[in-house]
Amino acid sequence: MASDKLNVLLIGSGGREHALAWKLAQSPLLGELTCAPGNAGIAEVCAVVDVKADDMIGLLGLIDRGGYDLVVVGPEQPLAMGLVDVLHERDVKVFGPTEAAAMLESSKAFTKDFCDRYQIPTAAYGVFTESEAAKAHLDTMSAPYVLKADGLAAGKGVVIAEDLSTAKSELDEFFSGKFGDASAKVVIEEFMTGQEVSFFALCDGETAIPLLGAQDHKRAEDGDKGPNTGGMGAYSPAPVFTKQMMTDVMQTIIAPTLHGMKKDGAPFTGVLFAGLMITDEGPKLIEYNVRFGDPECQVLMRRLQSDLLPLLLAAVEGKLNTAKAPAWLDDPVVNVVLAAKGYPGAYKKGSIINGVEEVNERDGIVVFHAGTRRGRNCGKLKANGGRVLNVTASGETLREAVDAAYAAVEDIKWSQKQFRTDIAHRAL
Repeated sequence: MASDKLNVLLIGSGGREHALAWKLAQSPLLGELTCAPGNAGIAEVCAVVDVKADDMIGLLGLIDRGGYDLVVVGPEQPLAMGLVDVLHERDVKVFGPTEAAAMLESSKAFTKDFCDRYQIPTAAYGVFTESEAAKAHLDTMSAPYVLKADGLAAGKGVVIAEDLSTAKSELDEFFSGKFGDASAKVVIEEFMTGQEVSFFALCDGETAIPLLGAQDHKRAEDGDKGPNTGGMGAYSPAPVFTKQMMTDVMQTIIAPTLHGMKKDGAPFTGVLFAGLMITDEGPKLIEYNVRFGDPECQVLMRRLQSDLLPLLLAAVEGKLNTAKAPAWLDDPVVNVVLAAKGYPGAYKKGSIINGVEEVNERDGIVVFHAGTRRGRNCGKLKANGGRVLNVTASGETLREAVDAAYAAVEDIKWSQKQFRTDIAHRAL
């Protein structure tokens, strides 16, 4: 192998990581790609190693043995655990923020206080560690009430209560460990009205370059009803997120964040994922994530025309100021998530899925795997998680993309599938 090729380790096992692996595998700069732990779909793109994303000792052993030129961290847990810091000490190039910079996601209270210090537009809030003070604060507010677990809760730690009694009983549940240690501290926010948008920017500590906006569908059921999930679908572009809006967000939200984190001694390197509310007063920050969104990454990677690998490398090496701006395909892309029946509550694993290979052969369709595995003896595709498959489709119009995605969904034969039928309804 030529010495200028890069051997890359990708960490994670979701639809986001399958999309990243799919895109990285297309790079002429790539030598060998390995994913830990991966899933059945990722195993078709690259080598997979059975080391879980939150197994710090296992990952460090794998990295010490592997001789990787770049490590790309997909999910939030290893970032919050400080994997990047340890790899910096070992002079390993790694894409992702340090533990201190990852506080932008791992603590909502940290981010709200940070926004306050650096005049970043966001909802009014209070932070509480015990129930009585939190309930007294609710008495000063009007419905609906937004309650957030401070720590990481797999995208599920937010409850919007429509009335005061529900909000107060939810608070009791939060402080009784509804989300484990994540809800030992609770953020209560004013309810913001508008459209939500997910926006992504690549950062190297000094410079940020915009990627794209997308719209996610957090609630489990059609019409944005039911409990919050990790995300049931996404589409890009989102008509509400104009070029002017992107410029405003870069100036009022992303730039002061980069400046503030550097000033506070925790420069941010990686991908900054701003969850935004487009209000009548302009864009406001709902929350930050410090990694690509899932299911948004899948539509971003489908639309990205440029090579992903040099962009990630430029962020790691502090060279985004000289990097070529990424090019994007114009065609809209939609992602419909197929989850296991019962998600985000209890669900069964092990049911057999048919038809994915056939659907994948259609023009404009790429199915990214999340919670999947191959049966040891039969080799059949089996469900192995809550969110299981991501059916992505492109089209000349959003309507064409949506119709193609749902036609593919119908042809995937799986007795336990659950999905929303209204992805992209806001734009349509």
